[in-house]
Amino acid sequence: MRYGAEIVGVGVLAFIALIGAALGVDEPFRQHMWVLFFTVVAFGALLMRNTTFGPKQPVDQSIYMDGPIRYGAIATVFWAVVGLLVGVIVALQLAFPDLNVEPWFNFGRTRPLHTSAVIFAFCGNALISTSFYCVQRTSRARLFGGNLAWFVFWGYQLFIVMAATGYLLGITQSREYAEPEWYVDIWLTIVWVAYLVVFLGTILKRKEPHIYVANWFYLAFIITIAMLHIVNNLAMPVSFLGSRSYSLFSGVQDALTQWWYGHNAVGFFLTAGFLGMMYYFVPKQAGRPVYSYRLSIIHFWALIFLYIWAGPHHLHYTALPDWAQTLGMVFSIMLWMPSWGGMINGLMTLSGAWDKIRTDPIIRMMVAAIAFYGMATFEGPMMSIKAVNSLSHYTDWTIGHVHSGALGWNGLISFAAVYFLVPKLWGRAGLYSQRMVIWHFWLAMTGIVIYAAVMWVSGIMQGLMWREYDEQGFLVYSFAETVAAMFPYYAARAFGGGLYLLGALIMAYNITRTILGHQREEAPIGGVAHKPALQPAE
Repeated sequence: MRYGAEIVGVGVLAFIALIGAALGVDEPFRQHMWVLFFTVVAFGALLMRNTTFGPKQPVDQSIYMDGPIRYGAIATVFWAVVGLLVGVIVALQLAFPDLNVEPWFNFGRTRPLHTSAVIFAFCGNALISTSFYCVQRTSRARLFGGNLAWFVFWGYQLFIVMAATGYLLGITQSREYAEPEWYVDIWLTIVWVAYLVVFLGTILKRKEPHIYVANWFYLAFIITIAMLHIVNNLAMPVSFLGSRSYSLFSGVQDALTQWWYGHNAVGFFLTAGFLGMMYYFVPKQAGRPVYSYRLSIIHFWALIFLYIWAGPHHLHYTALPDWAQTLGMVFSIMLWMPSWGGMINGLMTLSGAWDKIRTDPIIRMMVAAIAFYGMATFEGPMMSIKAVNSLSHYTDWTIGHVHSGALGWNGLISFAAVYFLVPKLWGRAGLYSQRMVIWHFWLAMTGIVIYAAVMWVSGIMQGLMWREYDEQGFLVYSFAETVAAMFPYYAARAFGGGLYLLGALIMAYNITRTILGHQREEAPIGGVAHKPALQPAE
């Protein structure tokens, strides 16, 4: 029987969920176990539907394993729409507080739902699917571990569902990043170790002696995120049938651990992993080699060494020792150089192919993403300087900085990679509509500019209002007055986010029609269409 072990695993998970639902010591835990039960049952039904009974058919090891990648591309687009939709709702909740619906849909629960859906669901699926695609092609080897890649995909989707529903139920560790509770963390650890086994195993059995630089970045991202996740989420459950736990860290140590995790989640999940994406998909789409392979290696080692030290810059003017704050600031400023080395390498890869920016919207999206990477990696080190940080910290300037990087760099490069992958994975001549890609690009760019610009302006206004004193030394503005002054900026932010969401919806429609095999335009972009050879002049 095919998938025998998988079906047994599903049964075990469903049994554990039923035990938890029946014996849980608190109501949120019992509710969460019912969510787990029905999610696992739905997955089991899907698995049984695709199960064939009888002798297991041999697998042709010379064919790349693209099934999990196809599902990953679909999941990437789906979670992008979900995460961005929740983001727009969160922005509207700030502008119009009456939209906070108690208890499950207030800002305190929808905000971590949005950030996790965008970072871990959208970006995480983009990273897993593109890394599986890249490592096979650059290693000339099928994914290691047989069906283990399928476990990684479906296990990661289960983590996303459990984390998301946990946020809405109020089941978190109540820390800076509102991490899921202990049992969700354990499940993610198992899935992530399996991901490492698949990726590293594929590299070890490669038929190509050289390890392409994109795989260096992907591997660094996988290993470092595993380390960050395990250390940051060390916790002791109050009960193994309850949703509460105590962190093994407290006070200043806990704050430092959380920002070591928080900043390096940005550094390795949202930077190193996506640089792997850049180093593979930009040369492929441009039809040009990487500008400087030597620079890419220098970029890799400098980034990996420096990023891990930069977290304390989030704790300026706190109880953290001053030397640790300064250490974080210095390493953050040093990060500017390798970051821009990677940006220059990515942009200069288009040498000899700059004309494609006019004709190929996927290349246009990639170039815009690299430009946003360069801007965000200049602004970040600048904001780590104590004098600047005293104005920017805790204001919406930080929100503008984060979203210019996330929407501009992570979002656009992920969209471009999906546009590149889908026609090839499904054997289509090209995307359903090139015009829709152009519309998506300009809606996304307009949305990012509106969003980031209003948050930069409002953030600086916030910081200046908070530090305004009168001649007697009293604050000029109450906190409520600073919040009231933010209304037009919050409304504008929601509008910018709405434009970005509209672009993602257009993409979802375009990708769906492409997968279904529809073709709207004669001139394909990407894909596997045969290009006629040039004929001699007559």
